[in-house]
Amino acid sequence: MKSVHALLDPFNRQNDPEAVIHRRTVAAKDEITAPWPLWLHDSVRETFEGLGIAQPWLHQVQAAESIHAGNHTIISTGTASGKSLAYLMPGIDLLYRTRETGANDAAAQGTILYICPTKALAADQLASVQALAVPGVRASSYDGDTDQGTRAWVRQHANFVFTNPDMLHRGILSNHQAWSRFFKRLRYVVIDEAHSYRGVFGAHVANLMRRLRRICTHYGNDPIFIGASATSSDPEQSFSRLIGAPATAVTHDFSASGELVIGLWEPPLTDRTGENGAPVRRTAIAESASILTDLMAEHVRSIVFIKSRRGAETIATLTRKHLEKFAPELSVRLAVYRSGYLPAERREVEKQLRSGQLLGVTSTSALELGIDIAGLDAVVVAGWPGTRASFFQQIGRAGRSGQDALAIFVAAEDPLDTYLVHHPEAIFELGVEATVFDPQNKYVLSGHLCAAAQEHPLRPEELELFGPQTEELLDSLVQRGYLRRRPAGWFWTHPQHAASMFSIRADGGGPVDIIDADTGALLGTMDSPQTHYQAHPGAIYVHQGASYHVEELDEQNHVVVVSRVNPDYYTTARDLTTVAVHSEERTSKHQELNVFFGEVTVTTQVVSFQRKSVASNEVLSEEPLELEARELHTKSVWFTLTEQRLLQAGLTVDQFPGALHAAEHAMIGLLPLVATSDRWDIGGVSTALHMDTGHPTIFVYDAQPGGAGFAERGFERFLDWVRATRDAITSCECAHGCPSCVQSPKCGNRNNPLDKHGAVLLLNIVLRDIEPAHHR
Repeated sequence: MKSVHALLDPFNRQNDPEAVIHRRTVAAKDEITAPWPLWLHDSVRETFEGLGIAQPWLHQVQAAESIHAGNHTIISTGTASGKSLAYLMPGIDLLYRTRETGANDAAAQGTILYICPTKALAADQLASVQALAVPGVRASSYDGDTDQGTRAWVRQHANFVFTNPDMLHRGILSNHQAWSRFFKRLRYVVIDEAHSYRGVFGAHVANLMRRLRRICTHYGNDPIFIGASATSSDPEQSFSRLIGAPATAVTHDFSASGELVIGLWEPPLTDRTGENGAPVRRTAIAESASILTDLMAEHVRSIVFIKSRRGAETIATLTRKHLEKFAPELSVRLAVYRSGYLPAERREVEKQLRSGQLLGVTSTSALELGIDIAGLDAVVVAGWPGTRASFFQQIGRAGRSGQDALAIFVAAEDPLDTYLVHHPEAIFELGVEATVFDPQNKYVLSGHLCAAAQEHPLRPEELELFGPQTEELLDSLVQRGYLRRRPAGWFWTHPQHAASMFSIRADGGGPVDIIDADTGALLGTMDSPQTHYQAHPGAIYVHQGASYHVEELDEQNHVVVVSRVNPDYYTTARDLTTVAVHSEERTSKHQELNVFFGEVTVTTQVVSFQRKSVASNEVLSEEPLELEARELHTKSVWFTLTEQRLLQAGLTVDQFPGALHAAEHAMIGLLPLVATSDRWDIGGVSTALHMDTGHPTIFVYDAQPGGAGFAERGFERFLDWVRATRDAITSCECAHGCPSCVQSPKCGNRNNPLDKHGAVLLLNIVLRDIEPAHHR
């Protein structure tokens, strides 16, 4: 392989020699090790030494000592820093000593529960533990792929169980009587990839952990919770909020690493124009496919990360077409990895990636997590992944064996991406974000209170575990007929099983099956809320490089019927959205600017879809849709300015709609700079006269029932957010607005009207009203 510096040299690419906007080198660093803990059994130590670990890294020992001392502990260090060894030292030691002493009483025995967000990562970690072959360790997975016979054995005999939050919610806690032996002995609960529990999913998992602690208490037990996480700004606070108890953080990474060269890459402008005549850059998808082609041609083992399923499929398709022209033997060494695939498909890709059979892979965030795919040389991040934590987690997938590595961030046509490639300090010098989630989200908490009451009647003294609004929510659930109040507490009385009444992954009715009309085969699944946007009649659905036309969306039976096609276009849905204010929970007033945070109802209806050219993003046609409107009760940040203030800023009345609309789009794009969100976690509405506020207003809301914490973070960091938005718009080189600054791929109004210059005037007046002149 060429040196990473040579691979990144922009002059190696004749078509776009100025593509690399910024280059940064992260120097190699030496390791700092520490002696094995004195309490670690000699046989267990020898097992780890047999893996080639002469001594553990210092942070591994620090975390293991904290865990062994009985502290809830979060280890938050970089990718490939050996976080698993930190919990395996006390964990495997516990299980080995139980076996060695032959202890029969529950107090002297121990079990371990390992929880992570994906079945793939759990399977990977299970394989690692089984490979240790330590006597006394009976490790097994317990997830949706586990057959019934194995499940019975796991409940009765396993002492190291690997699972995910979904199975813990539906299959373990709801059936805790069958797990009584396990829970009585439970000593350690490992929560891997803890940083991934954010937003509404994070709120669900936080309440799930409270239910788990409550059941353990019921069986006379109080286990130690251990978190493994990518670097975050306040892991101690985030993990403590996740488990509902104080935790200790280990954050300094003492592992060794090779040199990492990072390039920030902006695709060039093309001679095409898009909506409203805006200039169009080469897409991040097309650019990433070209980069991956070059890397594979150099036999550089590479991975491309992109947020969308469709993007991962498209990059792979384009790369194969490029390779087939000059190196067809390499085109078969490329695969796609994403959610929605069947388990056997994912396992096969993981196997081929580890073995080196695959030279390249395109992936959604599914491979961002800690699956062992050591040996990759390069990572391409196509479009900002949403947070700095995710970005560093993804680029950390290269160089995992200590070798030098290359990482390239390819900016998409998005305000945040544009801002970041031109403000690299926002990536490398601001530090990573705090993980944002709200365990008190009443839409989330209500379901978990029902599930907890069915698991074991809720007693008054337990309410503090779930937060201050618990009793109020319980009274509401009693009134609605789900619970019954008795002197001893609250009892579940509904005929349906509580845990089956809600999903911890998504709201709106659970997964929808994607069925091939010609063969009847199950191609994959999709969350119900996505269907109006991605599986409406006429939509193009992509699976493993093959395109399918959606023939029917059967919402009642949770089925999407598709047929195989080979189009030269893709589809995007359009919607109409209105917002009604219910309550103002927090306010901040500055002269004629008022900023609010509170509860709103968002009404959205998908009304049409566009066909767009794969090659150019040109709109080919638009067709209406007849889908029902959906209501979302959520949290929002919004701000108002008086008409007089906008006039003073230099805007005319006819500019108000375009200026507000452009500012709204750009603010949605820049919110991830201050919150752990991405554009698809949030929505927005702007209006020159809102019926509830009586003034020109911009709303930015969480796109999840009850809120996800992102909008509130926007309220708290409003000044930083607005300033970055203004800077992103002004730094964009287009004249009148483009997808890199004020246009949005989600816009229900076809990005019309938009006034880039007006948005800058509006945001300047916001900044002048908030901060003293010398701070601007």
